[in-house]
Formats: sequence, structure tokens, C-alpha cells
Amino acid sequence: GWTAHGVDKLKARCEELSLQPRGTRGESGGQTGHTYDISNKHRLGYSEVQLVQTMIDGVNKLYEEDLELQKKQLEFPNIQSAHSLVAKHVTKEKWDKLCKHTTKTAGFTLAKAIACAVEFDNQHCGIYAGDWDSYKDFADVFDPIIQEYHGISADAKHTSDMDFSKITGNVNPDAPVHSTRIRVGRSIDGFGLSPGITKEQRIGVESLFKTASANFKDELAGTYYPLTGMDETVRQQLVDDHFLFMSGDRNLTVAGMERDWPEGRGIFHNQEKTFLVWVNEEDQLRIISMEKGGDVLGVFKRLAGGIQAVGDSVKAESGKDFMLDEKYGYVHSCPTNLGTGMRASVHIDLPGWTAHGVDKLKARCEELSLQPRGTRGESGGQTGHTYDISNKHRLGYSEVQLVQTMIDGVNTLYKEDLELQEAQKKEKSTDCDSALIPLLL
Repeated sequence: GWTAHGVDKLKARCEELSLQPRGTRGESGGQTGHTYDISNKHRLGYSEVQLVQTMIDGVNKLYEEDLELQKKQLEFPNIQSAHSLVAKHVTKEKWDKLCKHTTKTAGFTLAKAIACAVEFDNQHCGIYAGDWDSYKDFADVFDPIIQEYHGISADAKHTSDMDFSKITGNVNPDAPVHSTRIRVGRSIDGFGLSPGITKEQRIGVESLFKTASANFKDELAGTYYPLTGMDETVRQQLVDDHFLFMSGDRNLTVAGMERDWPEGRGIFHNQEKTFLVWVNEEDQLRIISMEKGGDVLGVFKRLAGGIQAVGDSVKAESGKDFMLDEKYGYVHSCPTNLGTGMRASVHIDLPGWTAHGVDKLKARCEELSLQPRGTRGESGGQTGHTYDISNKHRLGYSEVQLVQTMIDGVNTLYKEDLELQEAQKKEKSTDCDSALIPLLL
């Protein structure tokens, strides 16, 4: 009960009871499962009898509260995000059927999966998976959410294709593209996903990646920087490069992704800073290829090589593959990223579309299967006439299809932007001529 309620809350309660909780592997061994070593906190200033009595009374109190918490956790939750997909698809009938189940890999529960939808009132999807088992064991909930979000049928199959040689053309070199970035997520089989992963598993993922990155060759070669014990100079440089991911995101915290921060987490980048990997953030591995300019094909080619290098090394060392589901493609913690987990984007100036209207640009991007947003991220808003244009879909399309869609769509938007600018100049010129007529008369 306390484990589901939150390990940090258990620690705070133990503090009140003059107790000390830790994992069964010792002071620095971390926490696994729901078994704890509970001991007296004090040594000096109290008699042996007092300390033993405190421990007995405290353990009894924790047990009593644990039973109450377990009982409460099995009650149908109040889903604050009333308009979310969780609210629609987590019915009392499904809850009663699944609420007592825990997954094998990470000991994850449905209550943990929907924690964000219960805690917040602003979720659209509102659910995360704690391991690959979650998608299977809680399929009654996950399947309809995934199908509705991605617009796929119940019998859909996903096909992956990273063969960059199938890409036709590239973004027009005359287009005012500032930068290109393509990212995917990958998860190693046998380990939990970030919301449910144990401390031991998280360190295991980091260890496998460190070995893999040490073997990178040529343009992929670089350095891995663990967050634990990071030198201040290194930290500041990663901040300046906008590479460092931080703690404190409320969604990730409630979903369980910031447990044991910052242990088992880190950042890799190559010497040219065009290939990055985030280790144990929202996904086990967030693999990123990027560079200045609009060479989308080159960025995709580098990404494909990097993914292959990581996968080959992990397979050679551990015998494990990336989690690849026949139905849902590459497995991610968030079901919105299932399939390719790919976001291929460019930052491009579109002054013609800006003057024509941002809402009209959004509608046009929808027709082109693209997603426009400001350059400050998903919730950062729009400033000026520079946009982040990316593929809209993740699941039901291959990586090649999504990159091709982005290239073709960006070229179309650029062509139309030039036409809009020309029309706007003519309109402005006509308005000026009309304003001069009364003066001439």
C-alpha cells in the first residue's frame, strides 16, 4: 500500500515515526518490489528499550496504514481529467477486473498507469505503461485508448522501415530552414519502462548503453555524461547547448519517472554534437540526430546508423533486442509515441503563412499530415514567423513514410509561402495606389 502511495511519502511518514526505511539490499542498494528494511532512526540519546519500542510501535502503525491504503487504492478512482481518454475507457467494470493485478517485469499496476489522469485535470491521454507487460496485461484499457488516439483499427499491424535509401529528394536548399532534428525512442527488452523501471533495471540500461557508446565509430564517436556526480563545467556546457534534461516536470514526477533522480541517467553526444542519446528520461533511450540547415536525408541517415550501432552492441553484450511489438511497433512508456516513436522536424521561416494566418497554416498542415508549433516547444507558444514543422503521425506508418511526408510537406509549405508573399506584396501595392487616388484628385 505504501509503495503504491509513493516511496517518498513512506520516507516522510517514517521520519514522523522516528524510523528509517531502506531497500532490502542495504543502505545504498536501492528499492525493489515492495519489501522494505524498517529500522530505528536514532542511536544516541535513547535507551535500547526505547528504540526497540519505537520500532515495534512504528512498524505496527505502518502496517495498519498500509492495509488502509491498499483498501483505498482498490476503490474506483476520481479521474480529475474528466475529458481524457482514461476517463472514457477506464470504466468501473474494467477497474474492478484489473485493479489488483501487478505486472511481472516491474510490478506495475493500473493505478500507477493512470496516476496523471487522476492527479491532474488537463490530460488528453492520461496513461503511461510501466513495462511491456502493461500493454498486454491491461489491454482492455490500453487497446481502445491507442486505437482512438492513433486512429487505427483493432487488427492493425505496424511495419518499421529505417532504410534511408528509399527517401526521394530532400528539402529545397533554398528554403529558409534553420535546423533539422529527428528523434526516436527505444526500449531494451527485459527492463521496465521509465514509469515502472526499478533502480536496478535503470542502472542496467545505463550500463548497456555506456558499453555501446564506447564502441561508436567515426561520426558517431563521442562521450557519455552521467547525471550522477556531473562536473559543474560539463553541466553548464550541456545547459548552454540545450542538451540537458532536467527534473521537476510534474507529469513525469506523478507518472513515476523521476524516482531515484538522478541515478542511472545521462546524456551522450558525438564530437560534432549532431548525434545525442538521452538515457532513462521519459524513455529508456531517446535517440536524436540533428544539425543546422535542411539536410533531412543526411540527418535521417545518421539516425539510422546510430540506432543500428546501439542495437547491435546491446544484442552482442546482453542478447536482448529492442522491444518491438507486432501490433504497436517500438514500445514506449507513453502510448502516444508507439509505432515509430519518431518526430522529424525542421525550424523554418514562413512569413507568408504568418501574414495569411496561423490558424490557416495549422489547417494546411493538417491536410499535409504535419504538425506546426512554435520553436519553444509543445506548450511554448509562437513568436515571429519561425515554426517547428514535424510529422503528425507515429503509429501506422513506417519511419521512411513519415520522413518522406515531412520533406514533401515542408517543400509544399515553402512553395506556397513564396506565393503568399507575392500576393501580399501586390495587395499592399494596390492598397497604396488606392490611397493615392484621392490626393491626386
